[in-house]
Amino acid sequence: MSRAGETRQDPGVELTTWYLEQTDAAQIQPGREPRVPVEVGRAEVASPELSRFLYTAVGGDWFWTDRLSWTWAQWQDWLTRPGVETWVASVRGTPAGYVELDGRHPGAVEIAYFGLLPQFAGLGLGGHLLTEGLRRAWRLADRWPHQTPISRVWVHTCSLDGPAALANYRARGLTAYRTEVTPSSRPAETPGPWPGAGPRVTPGLTGRPES
Repeated sequence: MSRAGETRQDPGVELTTWYLEQTDAAQIQPGREPRVPVEVGRAEVASPELSRFLYTAVGGDWFWTDRLSWTWAQWQDWLTRPGVETWVASVRGTPAGYVELDGRHPGAVEIAYFGLLPQFAGLGLGGHLLTEGLRRAWRLADRWPHQTPISRVWVHTCSLDGPAALANYRARGLTAYRTEVTPSSRPAETPGPWPGAGPRVTPGLTGRPES
């Protein structure tokens, strides 16, 4: 990492952004069963601490920086808006990933954030969690009286995201409707899960690094 107070930039990066959607719940293509038991539950009590942990733990390796400067009050304001939901996947009691749904707008739900913690990659959880997230997105109006019946679920991903992200969205039945290529700059290094965390050594499910 750069010295405190400095953020080295990697200029001249070309950023590709894909926008994908479904227009019917029947378009969901379920992922395979994961290799480990997993529970997916809604975090019904707004918790800025939990949501910031998930945001940095999942996105720290993929340049998720938009919310790093948010205050506790900003997180609380966001999480308590009608139609915003956080769904957490847990393996043996440990958070393994999450889906954040943004259902504030009539008839539409955005998958605002989605991903896994690194140690849970490669276990079939990504396809399963996205399937569950899509199912819950299509039923969001059942949980929020203000919302009209859902007619569209959409997401955007970019070339800075994890290498499996776009393929997973397509495999679950989301169809690209727009692609944008724009010049961009980014930090030369990802922010990591917290300042000073250093390189990650991906542990196995025992909590010890895999050999």
